[in-house]
Amino acid sequence: MIRHFDLELKNLKDQILAMGGHVELAVEAATQALIQRKPNLLSQVHDLEAKINREHMEVDESCLQLLARQSPLAADLRLVIAVLKISTDLERMGDQAVNIAYNTKDYLEGEPIKDLIDIPIMASTVRNMVRDSLDAFVRQDRDLAAEVLKRDDVVDALKDKLFEELIQYMSKHSSNIERALDLILIARNLERLGDHATNIAEDVIFAVTGDDIRHGGKQCP
Repeated sequence: MIRHFDLELKNLKDQILAMGGHVELAVEAATQALIQRKPNLLSQVHDLEAKINREHMEVDESCLQLLARQSPLAADLRLVIAVLKISTDLERMGDQAVNIAYNTKDYLEGEPIKDLIDIPIMASTVRNMVRDSLDAFVRQDRDLAAEVLKRDDVVDALKDKLFEELIQYMSKHSSNIERALDLILIARNLERLGDHATNIAEDVIFAVTGDDIRHGGKQCP
């Protein structure tokens, strides 16, 4: 017999997936506006962020209602706690997408200062990290969550490489410092998106196994 708690938990998972889908769309719209030089895409980011904010509040309310009506056991309680934390990371991802949109708007007001090579790779990697971290949560797949953690190093390395290139560029092209800074901030926000996806993966591992691997805790092979 299916427990009433399981039905409510499925509803929570559906809410998280919908919220995550809007985050993916917001990140894609913000980054594709930059890559394709299509500023008209940026309005979508702000519309999606408004949806993400509403969904964040709805998920929190659903979790509180569930906890008030039920007395979940340890494993179930870990899942509800994970949902609360994941929704917060997703809401912050929406903020990061808006930050990218603002910097993209400024950058597109002038001519390109360099070929965009690392940023498209970062954007694609981050979107996949978001998708896979949420898939790992829904499937309770510890191994997939562990794979997401490994990809964060790829994003960090690309960000460091781009920072170095742009700092060298600014030392030789002082008239374009502000626009180079736009790209640096975009890369920084992409890195933060990867960090939030990593947080979700860590929460999945905690929900599934009870192991807390944050801040150098138990290592995840």
